[in-house]
Amino acid sequence: MNQITPVEEVKNALRRLEPQFKLALPPHVSPERFVRVIITAVQQTPDLITCDRQSLYGAAMKSAQDGLLPDGREAALVVFNHNVGGKQNPKWEKHAQYLPMTAGILKKVRNSGELSAISPHVVYEHDEFAYWIDEKGEHLKHVPKLSGERGKVTHAYAVATTKDGAVYIEVMTFEEIEKVREASRAKDSGPWVSWWGEMARKTVIRRLSKRLPMSTDLEQTLHADDSLYDIKDAEIAEDAKSERVEKTKPTRLEKIIDAKKVEPQSTIKPIAQPAKVTSLAQTEPGEDAALGDEVPI
Repeated sequence: MNQITPVEEVKNALRRLEPQFKLALPPHVSPERFVRVIITAVQQTPDLITCDRQSLYGAAMKSAQDGLLPDGREAALVVFNHNVGGKQNPKWEKHAQYLPMTAGILKKVRNSGELSAISPHVVYEHDEFAYWIDEKGEHLKHVPKLSGERGKVTHAYAVATTKDGAVYIEVMTFEEIEKVREASRAKDSGPWVSWWGEMARKTVIRRLSKRLPMSTDLEQTLHADDSLYDIKDAEIAEDAKSERVEKTKPTRLEKIIDAKKVEPQSTIKPIAQPAKVTSLAQTEPGEDAALGDEVPI
Protein backbone atom coordinates (compact mmCIF):
# COMPACT_ATOMS: atom_id res chain seq x y z
CA MET A 1 0.00 0.00 0.00
CA ASN A 2 1.46 3.33 -1.13
CA GLN A 3 1.94 5.94 1.56
CA ILE A 4 0.16 9.24 0.90
CA THR A 5 2.48 12.20 0.29
CA PRO A 6 2.17 15.51 2.20
CA VAL A 7 1.05 17.24 -1.00
CA GLU A 8 -1.71 14.69 -1.56
CA GLU A 9 -2.71 15.02 2.08
CA VAL A 10 -3.13 18.80 1.68
CA LYS A 11 -5.00 18.38 -1.60
CA ASN A 12 -7.48 15.98 -0.02
CA ALA A 13 -8.02 18.27 2.97
CA LEU A 14 -8.62 21.29 0.70
CA ARG A 15 -11.16 19.36 -1.36
CA ARG A 16 -13.01 18.39 1.82
CA LEU A 17 -13.14 22.10 2.66
CA GLU A 18 -14.80 23.04 -0.65
CA PRO A 19 -18.31 23.35 0.89
CA GLN A 20 -16.98 25.82 3.46
CA PHE A 21 -15.09 27.78 0.82
CA LYS A 22 -18.31 27.93 -1.23
CA LEU A 23 -20.13 29.64 1.64
CA ALA A 24 -17.41 32.30 1.87
CA LEU A 25 -16.62 32.88 -1.80
CA PRO A 26 -18.49 35.38 -4.03
CA PRO A 27 -20.83 33.77 -6.60
CA HIS A 28 -18.49 34.33 -9.55
CA VAL A 29 -15.67 32.24 -8.00
CA SER A 30 -16.31 28.51 -7.88
CA PRO A 31 -14.87 26.56 -4.91
CA GLU A 32 -13.32 24.07 -7.35
CA ARG A 33 -11.36 26.85 -9.07
CA PHE A 34 -10.38 28.35 -5.73
CA VAL A 35 -9.01 25.02 -4.48
CA ARG A 36 -7.08 24.49 -7.73
CA VAL A 37 -5.39 27.87 -7.26
CA ILE A 38 -4.40 26.99 -3.68
CA ILE A 39 -3.02 23.61 -4.76
CA THR A 40 -0.93 25.38 -7.42
CA ALA A 41 0.36 27.82 -4.79
CA VAL A 42 1.31 24.92 -2.51
CA GLN A 43 3.12 23.13 -5.32
CA GLN A 44 5.02 26.30 -6.26
CA THR A 45 5.93 27.14 -2.64
CA PRO A 46 7.11 23.91 -0.95
CA ASP A 47 7.47 25.71 2.41
CA LEU A 48 3.67 25.83 2.62
CA ILE A 49 3.63 22.02 2.92
CA THR A 50 5.80 22.23 6.04
CA CYS A 51 3.56 24.86 7.66
CA ASP A 52 1.17 24.23 10.52
CA ARG A 53 -1.78 22.84 8.58
CA GLN A 54 -4.46 24.75 10.51
CA SER A 55 -2.70 28.04 9.75
CA LEU A 56 -2.60 27.08 6.06
CA TYR A 57 -6.30 26.23 5.90
CA GLY A 58 -7.12 29.34 7.96
CA ALA A 59 -5.17 31.54 5.56
CA ALA A 60 -7.01 29.97 2.62
CA MET A 61 -10.36 30.67 4.30
CA LYS A 62 -9.47 34.33 4.84
CA SER A 63 -8.62 34.60 1.17
CA ALA A 64 -12.01 33.09 0.31
CA GLN A 65 -13.81 35.50 2.64
CA ASP A 66 -12.17 38.42 0.81
CA GLY A 67 -13.09 36.89 -2.54
CA LEU A 68 -9.49 37.01 -3.73
CA LEU A 69 -7.57 34.20 -5.40
CA PRO A 70 -4.19 33.39 -3.78
CA ASP A 71 -2.57 33.29 -7.21
CA GLY A 72 0.33 35.67 -6.48
CA ARG A 73 -1.49 38.48 -8.23
CA GLU A 74 -4.68 39.17 -6.24
CA ALA A 75 -3.35 37.60 -3.06
CA ALA A 76 -0.66 35.23 -1.83
CA LEU A 77 -0.05 32.65 0.88
CA VAL A 78 3.27 33.39 2.58
CA VAL A 79 5.27 31.65 5.31
CA PHE A 80 6.64 33.10 8.55
CA ASN A 81 8.08 31.72 11.78
CA HIS A 82 5.77 31.78 14.79
CA ASN A 83 6.79 31.17 18.40
CA VAL A 84 4.26 28.75 19.93
CA GLY A 85 6.28 28.23 23.13
CA GLY A 86 6.34 31.77 24.48
CA LYS A 87 9.35 33.88 25.43
CA GLN A 88 10.40 31.66 28.34
CA ASN A 89 10.41 28.45 26.32
CA PRO A 90 10.56 29.43 22.63
CA LYS A 91 9.44 26.87 20.10
CA TRP A 92 9.27 27.93 16.49
CA GLU A 93 6.84 26.67 13.87
CA LYS A 94 6.24 27.70 10.30
CA HIS A 95 2.83 29.27 9.84
CA ALA A 96 1.01 30.37 6.70
CA GLN A 97 -0.40 33.89 6.32
CA TYR A 98 -2.89 35.31 3.84
CA LEU A 99 -1.51 38.39 2.09
CA PRO A 100 -3.72 40.57 -0.18
CA MET A 101 -1.71 42.01 -3.07
CA THR A 102 -2.12 45.41 -4.76
CA ALA A 103 -4.23 44.00 -7.61
CA GLY A 104 -6.57 42.37 -5.10
CA ILE A 105 -6.87 45.55 -3.04
CA LEU A 106 -7.66 47.61 -6.16
CA LYS A 107 -10.25 45.01 -7.16
CA LYS A 108 -11.90 45.37 -3.74
CA VAL A 109 -11.83 49.17 -4.07
CA ARG A 110 -13.56 49.01 -7.46
CA ASN A 111 -16.20 46.60 -6.18
CA SER A 112 -16.86 48.63 -3.02
CA GLY A 113 -18.08 51.71 -4.88
CA GLU A 114 -16.46 53.94 -2.25
CA LEU A 115 -14.04 55.53 -4.73
CA SER A 116 -14.09 56.28 -8.43
CA ALA A 117 -10.36 55.59 -8.87
CA ILE A 118 -7.17 54.79 -6.96
CA SER A 119 -3.71 54.30 -8.42
CA PRO A 120 -0.37 53.49 -6.69
CA HIS A 121 3.06 53.83 -8.32
CA VAL A 122 6.77 53.53 -7.57
CA VAL A 123 9.15 56.36 -8.55
CA TYR A 124 12.78 55.87 -9.65
CA GLU A 125 15.61 58.38 -9.57
CA HIS A 126 15.72 58.92 -13.33
CA ASP A 127 11.96 59.52 -13.58
CA GLU A 128 10.64 63.07 -13.70
CA PHE A 129 8.84 63.55 -10.39
CA ALA A 130 7.51 66.52 -8.42
CA TYR A 131 5.12 66.82 -5.50
CA TRP A 132 4.05 70.10 -3.95
CA ILE A 133 1.31 71.71 -1.90
CA ASP A 134 0.00 75.26 -2.33
CA GLU A 135 -3.13 77.25 -1.54
CA LYS A 136 -5.03 75.22 -4.15
CA GLY A 137 -4.16 71.87 -2.58
CA GLU A 138 -1.89 68.94 -3.41
CA HIS A 139 -0.22 68.53 -6.80
CA LEU A 140 1.85 65.73 -8.28
CA LYS A 141 3.63 65.15 -11.57
CA HIS A 142 5.28 61.86 -12.50
CA VAL A 143 6.76 61.06 -15.91
CA PRO A 144 8.36 57.58 -15.79
CA LYS A 145 11.52 56.97 -17.78
CA LEU A 146 10.34 54.48 -20.38
CA SER A 147 13.70 53.39 -21.76
CA GLY A 148 17.11 52.75 -20.27
CA GLU A 149 18.05 52.41 -16.63
CA ARG A 150 15.56 54.00 -14.24
CA GLY A 151 17.93 53.98 -11.27
CA LYS A 152 17.11 53.41 -7.61
CA VAL A 153 13.72 53.75 -5.97
CA THR A 154 13.13 57.20 -4.46
CA HIS A 155 9.39 57.33 -3.64
CA ALA A 156 6.06 55.57 -3.86
CA TYR A 157 2.73 57.35 -4.08
CA ALA A 158 -0.98 56.75 -4.45
CA VAL A 159 -3.67 58.99 -5.92
CA ALA A 160 -7.36 58.45 -5.16
CA THR A 161 -10.45 60.17 -6.53
CA THR A 162 -13.69 60.06 -4.58
CA LYS A 163 -17.15 59.95 -6.12
CA ASP A 164 -17.60 63.70 -5.64
CA GLY A 165 -14.38 64.42 -7.55
CA ALA A 166 -12.09 65.15 -4.60
CA VAL A 167 -8.49 64.06 -5.17
CA TYR A 168 -6.26 62.68 -2.40
CA ILE A 169 -2.52 62.15 -2.76
CA GLU A 170 -0.11 60.31 -0.48
CA VAL A 171 3.65 60.26 -1.07
CA MET A 172 6.21 58.21 0.87
CA THR A 173 9.97 58.33 0.51
CA PHE A 174 12.07 55.21 0.11
CA GLU A 175 13.30 55.70 3.69
CA GLU A 176 9.74 55.85 5.07
CA ILE A 177 8.79 52.66 3.24
CA GLU A 178 11.90 50.94 4.57
CA LYS A 179 10.84 51.85 8.12
CA VAL A 180 7.60 49.97 7.53
CA ARG A 181 9.56 47.00 6.14
CA GLU A 182 11.80 47.04 9.21
CA ALA A 183 8.69 46.60 11.38
CA SER A 184 7.82 43.43 9.47
CA ARG A 185 8.59 40.08 11.05
CA ALA A 186 9.38 38.78 7.59
CA LYS A 187 11.38 41.75 6.32
CA ASP A 188 14.18 39.56 4.98
CA SER A 189 12.07 36.98 3.17
CA GLY A 190 8.92 36.58 1.11
CA PRO A 191 7.21 39.53 -0.60
CA TRP A 192 9.48 42.24 0.85
CA VAL A 193 12.41 40.53 -0.89
CA SER A 194 10.79 39.18 -4.03
CA TRP A 195 8.26 41.94 -4.67
CA TRP A 196 9.53 45.09 -2.98
CA GLY A 197 7.68 47.40 -5.37
CA GLU A 198 4.44 45.51 -4.78
CA MET A 199 4.80 45.93 -1.03
CA ALA A 200 5.74 49.61 -1.43
CA ARG A 201 2.55 50.32 -3.40
CA LYS A 202 0.50 48.46 -0.84
CA THR A 203 2.13 50.40 2.01
CA VAL A 204 1.33 53.79 0.49
CA ILE A 205 -2.28 52.70 -0.22
CA ARG A 206 -2.62 51.74 3.45
CA ARG A 207 -1.44 55.16 4.57
CA LEU A 208 -3.70 56.95 2.08
CA SER A 209 -6.66 54.83 3.21
CA LYS A 210 -6.61 56.59 6.59
CA ARG A 211 -7.86 59.73 4.81
CA LEU A 212 -10.43 58.06 2.57
CA PRO A 213 -14.01 56.82 2.94
CA MET A 214 -13.63 53.08 3.49
CA SER A 215 -16.08 50.26 4.05
CA THR A 216 -15.37 47.90 6.96
CA ASP A 217 -14.88 45.07 4.47
CA LEU A 218 -12.24 47.00 2.52
CA GLU A 219 -10.47 48.14 5.68
CA GLN A 220 -10.25 44.53 6.88
CA THR A 221 -8.63 43.54 3.58
CA LEU A 222 -6.05 46.32 3.87
CA HIS A 223 -5.10 45.07 7.35
CA ALA A 224 -5.30 41.33 6.65
CA ASP A 225 -1.52 40.92 7.05
CA ASP A 226 -1.18 42.93 10.27
CA SER A 227 -0.07 39.88 12.26
CA LEU A 228 3.22 39.96 10.36
CA TYR A 229 4.15 43.38 11.75
CA ASP A 230 5.11 44.93 15.03
CA ILE A 231 1.94 47.03 15.08
CA LYS A 232 3.25 50.03 17.01
CA ASP A 233 6.45 50.38 15.00
CA ALA A 234 4.64 49.93 11.68
CA GLU A 235 1.96 52.49 12.52
CA ILE A 236 4.59 55.04 13.49
CA ALA A 237 6.45 54.36 10.23
CA GLU A 238 3.30 54.59 8.10
CA ASP A 239 2.23 57.84 9.78
CA ALA A 240 5.66 59.47 9.61
CA LYS A 241 5.88 62.61 7.51
CA SER A 242 9.50 63.31 8.51
CA GLU A 243 12.26 62.04 10.77
CA ARG A 244 10.62 63.91 13.66
CA VAL A 245 8.03 61.26 14.46
CA GLU A 246 6.23 61.24 17.79
CA LYS A 247 7.00 57.77 19.14
CA THR A 248 4.90 58.00 22.26
CA LYS A 249 1.43 58.35 20.80
CA PRO A 250 -1.32 57.42 23.29
CA THR A 251 -3.05 54.16 22.55
CA ARG A 252 -6.74 54.07 21.69
CA LEU A 253 -7.45 52.70 25.16
CA GLU A 254 -5.56 55.57 26.80
CA LYS A 255 -7.60 58.06 24.80
CA ILE A 256 -10.83 56.43 25.94
CA ILE A 257 -9.67 56.43 29.57
CA ASP A 258 -8.73 60.11 29.37
CA ALA A 259 -12.04 61.02 27.75
CA LYS A 260 -14.10 59.21 30.35
CA LYS A 261 -11.81 60.22 33.24
CA VAL A 262 -11.71 56.76 34.76
CA GLU A 263 -8.94 54.62 36.14
CA PRO A 264 -7.33 51.95 33.91
CA GLN A 265 -8.81 49.31 36.27
CA SER A 266 -12.33 50.28 35.18
CA THR A 267 -14.65 48.04 33.26
CA ILE A 268 -13.57 49.44 29.89
CA LYS A 269 -12.15 46.59 27.87
CA PRO A 270 -8.96 47.15 25.89
CA ILE A 271 -9.50 47.61 22.19
CA ALA A 272 -7.58 44.89 20.42
CA GLN A 273 -4.88 46.12 18.13
CA PRO A 274 -5.10 44.47 14.73
CA ALA A 275 -2.37 41.90 14.62
CA LYS A 276 0.55 42.37 10.66
CA VAL A 277 4.62 40.42 6.63
CA THR A 278 8.07 40.22 4.72
CA SER A 279 14.50 43.74 1.14
CA LEU A 280 15.03 45.42 -1.55
CA ALA A 281 14.34 44.12 -5.03
CA GLN A 282 14.03 46.42 -8.03
CA THR A 283 11.94 43.90 -9.94
CA GLU A 284 8.16 43.67 -9.80
CA PRO A 285 5.84 40.60 -9.87
CA GLY A 286 3.05 40.55 -11.62
CA GLU A 287 -2.77 36.36 13.87
CA ASP A 288 -3.18 35.27 16.29
CA ALA A 289 0.49 35.50 17.10
CA ALA A 290 1.68 37.42 20.13
CA LEU A 291 3.56 40.64 19.32
CA GLY A 292 7.29 40.19 19.28
CA ASP A 293 7.10 36.43 18.86
CA GLU A 294 7.82 36.13 15.15
CA VAL A 295 11.15 36.24 13.38
CA PRO A 296 12.04 36.14 9.68
CA ILE A 297 12.51 32.75 8.11
